Amino acid sequence: MLESAKGGIRIDPSKYSVNEIEQLTRKYTISLAKKNSIGAAVDVPGPDFGTGEREMNWVKDTYQTYYGHTDVNATGCVTGKSVGQSGIRGRLESAGLGAYYVTKTLLDNQDICNTLNLSPGLRGKTFTVQGFGNVGYFASKYFTEAGARLIGVAELDGSVYN
Repeated sequence: MLESAKGGIRIDPSKYSVNEIEQLTRKYTISLAKKNSIGAAVDVPGPDFGTGEREMNWVKDTYQTYYGHTDVNATGCVTGKSVGQSGIRGRLESAGLGAYYVTKTLLDNQDICNTLNLSPGLRGKTFTVQGFGNVGYFASKYFTEAGARLIGVAELDGSVYN
């Protein structure tokens, strides 16, 4: 699902060909642009469930084709593009890394830990993850590298716990 603050496309991608998904994505981009709901200074959609660099590249290409002659920042109309399409290195893991740093900062604060009746730090803490996409995967990676233990993962079609 490609989402922006203005809407999204909700489909089961397994029922569509790559060409059909591309056409839907491009039509969605044009619809957003016609309503002035996309652009680096307006709203910058990003990938969500079932989308990634490929779809974001289509959004950028479509927007740039139709509006690049009037918008000098057309390349910045969407995030999550591939590096070869002006994407940013490190973007894939950034949300999971952010979740790690926020949690680490909270658990390194003695006052907060006292309030929550927890020992400080991540080491030895256990955690579960809901969703194992980019955010869940990278957050889990950084938490476990810091000594926390992943004990469960819940996904749309099932879960595991140990």
